Amino acid sequence: MESALPIGVFDSGLGGLTAVNEIRKILPNEDIIYLGDTARVPYGTRSRETILEYAEEDLGFLKSRGVKYVIAACGTVSSVMMSEGGFRDRLCNGVIEPSAAAACKITKNRRIGVIATGTSIKSGSYEKAIKKALPGAEVISKACPMFVPLVENGYIQRDCIPAVKIAEEYLLPLKDAGIDTLILGCTHYPLISGIISDILGEEVSLISSGAEAVRYAKKVLEENGLLNKKSSPGELRLYSTDSAELFEENACRFIDIKDVKVEQIRLEE
Repeated sequence: MESALPIGVFDSGLGGLTAVNEIRKILPNEDIIYLGDTARVPYGTRSRETILEYAEEDLGFLKSRGVKYVIAACGTVSSVMMSEGGFRDRLCNGVIEPSAAAACKITKNRRIGVIATGTSIKSGSYEKAIKKALPGAEVISKACPMFVPLVENGYIQRDCIPAVKIAEEYLLPLKDAGIDTLILGCTHYPLISGIISDILGEEVSLISSGAEAVRYAKKVLEENGLLNKKSSPGELRLYSTDSAELFEENACRFIDIKDVKVEQIRLEE
């Protein structure tokens, strides 16, 4: 496979752009194609069968654009795929195992918290991955269904009262349980990491699932001789299944690009 081909990234909406930010830091010379399935966000409220169908369509689109590697920057898709035995393609990874491994290395008291969508939590994928890597670990999980719509609609400031109140309801039980590490099991969640840290305190380490997925991808690309060898910065192409204008308007909260250009596509095509 040609090393100069782009890396593909997909998510149900805008949250996966936090993983794109990490690629631009960790693998700055790589070209990136991002697909946000904003017409069907969020995935976390869908059935397992529907999520699998959406994921196949997302993967199919990226592969049709000639990507060399795919990061499923969606905790819900990653969880469902793990319950199906994992990703069949070795040049594709999700966010579960990389973030679980990172949390197990950091924790000191073996009490690890996980926040994610309802589907991710119900699947038990994070808990299984953590206990496989660190037998005896105590995992405290919490579904946070309101976080994705809050982030998608821009309620991310640390002094945003609605966001803070909802976050307190979700997070205070984890704080009371004595966790010292928290996996942000959805790539939307780093956008409210300030709110999360304010509630849990600085003594709780936050693990960004998107960042860990990118570090894992870098390792696989290195092992397979697929790192882009060019010296210039990589290019980014953005695609959305809903309004390109709305995507461009909201993407600035997720990614450090002033002039964001998005192309709207239909997956069935």
